[in-house]
Amino acid sequence: MGRNLKIKAARAEKDMTQKALAETVGISRQTMNAIEQGEFNPTIRLCRAICRVLGKSLDELFGEENEDE
Repeated sequence: MGRNLKIKAARAEKDMTQKALAETVGISRQTMNAIEQGEFNPTIRLCRAICRVLGKSLDELFGEENEDE
């Protein structure tokens, strides 16, 4: 599992820190960092909460990259 730069970019669009996003979805900043680093696989419930806060779809934040693109 690779780094999730999409979450970081979406956070930046909303001017949110990792800590602010983590607190909003009910997890620790360390867990949010691990998600962004690709070191923690979040539950679908947590993915949906992150998407809701950042105003993105599951595909936009957690969809697989097409290697042909």
